[in-house]
Amino acid sequence: MDDNVAILKGLGLTMYEAQAYVTLTSLISSTASEVSEKSGIPRSKIYDVLKGLIEKNFIEVEDGRPLTYNVKSPVEVLSREKERIDGEIDDTITRLTYIYENGMSQVQAPIWRIYGVEKIIAQEVEIIKRSKSSVNMRIGFLFEGEGEALVKAFKRKRSLNVNILASPTCYINDEEVNIIKMFKDAGINIKKADIPFVKVLISDSKEMMHTYTKFSEDKRNVIPETAIGIWNKYEDVARNYDERFMNQLKKMKNKKKKERL
Repeated sequence: MDDNVAILKGLGLTMYEAQAYVTLTSLISSTASEVSEKSGIPRSKIYDVLKGLIEKNFIEVEDGRPLTYNVKSPVEVLSREKERIDGEIDDTITRLTYIYENGMSQVQAPIWRIYGVEKIIAQEVEIIKRSKSSVNMRIGFLFEGEGEALVKAFKRKRSLNVNILASPTCYINDEEVNIIKMFKDAGINIKKADIPFVKVLISDSKEMMHTYTKFSEDKRNVIPETAIGIWNKYEDVARNYDERFMNQLKKMKNKKKKERL
């Protein structure tokens, strides 16, 4: 199947409607017979197909004998459809997130183990997306691609109050990664701290994620296949960790003030 036809079918067009629209984008203006001939759509079906495209606002018809069908610009049509679909997806996310969060609150033991780097990073990004006011992190290491994913997620949630305490560097595939620079260059609030080889993400004092992994003996490279995440939705535990985080941050700020005096 032609990629363009497949995309148009995904937007709600039938196979014949998608084929007719793709054909008309090259013809610009044409009769039903010409569209049928060029697209391979049977003549017995072409008028119903073109009528469907008119109703869906993909083409226009011009009176005459025979009728002339004029294609609408793909930029106009697809931009309109993209906006519609984005709106529907946003509405669906809102509805399903509400159901999901209500369901999560009913779970008796809201602690889950997550295995695999990709799943751990995806869960961290998901937590950030759900956050409403604050995200606090301790970063002792990063997995490959994790820093970039976190930066991207934070940039999408500019309204969040983000605080990060991190080790200056870590090693990924024998390459030194400057953790502080990566986040600071992205305009994200990060401070250098003595953080052990562990990672903690706390969201809104309500949920948190601990991540652990083993390291190589030589350069202390992350060994990704040993990674495990502990996702915790006990609010009392998350709030306790958040308070300890903010106390540590406050002590660091007070120490800096004293050093300046």
